[in-house]
Amino acid sequence: MFRQLSAVLLTVLFSCLSLVSQASVLDTLPSDSKVRLFAIHGSNTIGEELAPNLLQKWFRDAGLSQVRIEPTGVENERLISGRHEKLRTRVEVLVAAHGSGTGYRSLLDGSGDIAASSRPIKDKEYDLLKPVADMRSFATEHVVAIDGLAVIVHPDNPISELSVDQIAAIFSGAVQDWSELGGFRGAIHLHARDDKSGTWDSFKSMVLDDQPLAANALRYESTAELSDAVAAQPGAIGFVGLSSVRSAKAIAVYDGTSRAMLPNKLTVATEDYALARRLFLYTRAQVKPAVEEFIQFALADAGQQIVADTGFVSQEVMAVLPEFYHELPQEFRQLTEDAQRLTLNFRFEQGSARLDNKGLKDLQRLVRYLEAQPQAELVLVGFGDPKKTEKRSQLLSKLRAMSVRRELVREGIYPQASVGLGDDLLVASVEGEDGRLKNRRVEVWVRTPGAQIAPPATQPVMNNLAGAE
Repeated sequence: MFRQLSAVLLTVLFSCLSLVSQASVLDTLPSDSKVRLFAIHGSNTIGEELAPNLLQKWFRDAGLSQVRIEPTGVENERLISGRHEKLRTRVEVLVAAHGSGTGYRSLLDGSGDIAASSRPIKDKEYDLLKPVADMRSFATEHVVAIDGLAVIVHPDNPISELSVDQIAAIFSGAVQDWSELGGFRGAIHLHARDDKSGTWDSFKSMVLDDQPLAANALRYESTAELSDAVAAQPGAIGFVGLSSVRSAKAIAVYDGTSRAMLPNKLTVATEDYALARRLFLYTRAQVKPAVEEFIQFALADAGQQIVADTGFVSQEVMAVLPEFYHELPQEFRQLTEDAQRLTLNFRFEQGSARLDNKGLKDLQRLVRYLEAQPQAELVLVGFGDPKKTEKRSQLLSKLRAMSVRRELVREGIYPQASVGLGDDLLVASVEGEDGRLKNRRVEVWVRTPGAQIAPPATQPVMNNLAGAE
């Protein structure tokens, strides 16, 4: 109950901050001075563009002038600064983007105030930071955006889809010629992020697992440089965040028996895409006022618009008709007839029926969406992974849907239906715990009387971020 109450209070605070710009902590700074507000260390995926763009918008919304990005003389480090004219004070924030692992270390040694990470915190990092804070709590773990690892090839490569296992075989060196995958005859040239990168950590976790990367892979600190290298070399393959596909070609990916999916607004936002991932901002439990205000801005509507404009997938709730909807099982289509799917999935803490931290924030996003759609009728559809019997799998998936329903009822919202479909429509392999956890989800469908059904979400998010809605 305390966590749910915290989510409600945080949402109210977001609204207040967006309406009362004069309450900004930037107006309380000393005059005639230069102030470094805080430092963000960590992920290159976040630090290259997203964090600077968020900071610039935050400064401008607070009324600062002369907002700019300045080099520090150190590679992948920049200062985002602006001038408070009334106070005659220049303020700045350091963004040091050397990889997710460096962000956690900065929280530990005190050199950083925010750890930007393109992967969840590891157990060993969590244990090291216990003296600082519980880094998996609602107060310290913040999902700022959803990204997907795009597997990219040269634009002329005829290969259009690969399984996670095939991608693993490629990058481990087990498959070395495109003809082994049904493509043209020619050597496969590997391009990968460096060991400090959260993108590499995510790829290793989601794809390679315990398999080593082939020794002949070229390594990059910069996602942009990697993408440009792949686009320039026939036979090349690499992986980047969605915002860094650039002129390369992204391919559809499937895991286990799931359907091959290109990343688009729906598949990435719901994390159904096989290589979708969350982008995090981690903080201490007690933070500087400026850090708190910036985090609140980044998670609110204005910040999430910057997330989308930068090329990632925002957490704004939208109604979308999924690609391949007419190929879904008849029972499912009957249940969701004349409805659209919302661009969020509720997922849970491992081994628990409690919503995870993102789920708690998404609950409030859903409440705000429904306040603007008072006639909307909700259908909650729970899913899971295979159990000893089909009946047990259906029961557990039903309980997940009921868990979300219970939280909505507390907000005065009564879904029209809450059902469980067991292990139907898997989105990940069930061979590992991460895949099983991903399959344990609750989809939200909305039926709005009189509303037109939007066209299916089919276009890749990197080619048309808004066009998949």
